[in-house]
Amino acid sequence: MDAIFKGLIIITLALSATLSGCAYHLGAATRGIPGGYRQISVPVFKNKTQETGIEVAFTNSLIQEFQRSRVARVVDNSLSEVAVIGQIDSINYLPGSPRKAGDSSSIYLPNGTVIAAEYRILLTVTVRVVRQADGAELWRGSFSGERSYAAPQVTLAGVNSVNPLYNLSARRQNIDVMANDIMSEAHDRITENF
Repeated sequence: MDAIFKGLIIITLALSATLSGCAYHLGAATRGIPGGYRQISVPVFKNKTQETGIEVAFTNSLIQEFQRSRVARVVDNSLSEVAVIGQIDSINYLPGSPRKAGDSSSIYLPNGTVIAAEYRILLTVTVRVVRQADGAELWRGSFSGERSYAAPQVTLAGVNSVNPLYNLSARRQNIDVMANDIMSEAHDRITENF
């Protein structure tokens, strides 16, 4: 029994010496901004698309990620060491799952009608980390996201949900969710291994 116990102690000591000798650390790695900066600014994203107002969701989502993680303090642009600059490059809406008049689920459509049952939103965003002192780009990443939502439906009069406000609302809700997801990924990629 003593031999087994001594063997376990030797194995444990050897394993701990091996793990500590190769700079392997247990637990979460420390995160930081490229260059080790601690004060950042996040100006309002540039919006290169025709969808007005979505830049606010992306800007706020990225600010919240930095405030939550406390990797760096978000300050006014004039006080920051680096700026995290974002740009919404493109947004596309693709119709999908077409319904045709005469289908069992589309009995109320006029003959010859084809409508989309869902839409896919495709988004592309670029984020850069720029040093304020000299404008040098410290980091750059491109992010894309995709999400689907149900299109307005044509049914009986009075129960009809074909409504432009529904479509706008569904688009905006899905874009807000995409902003949170994409900016969470952007934050993680900006702050890893620095």
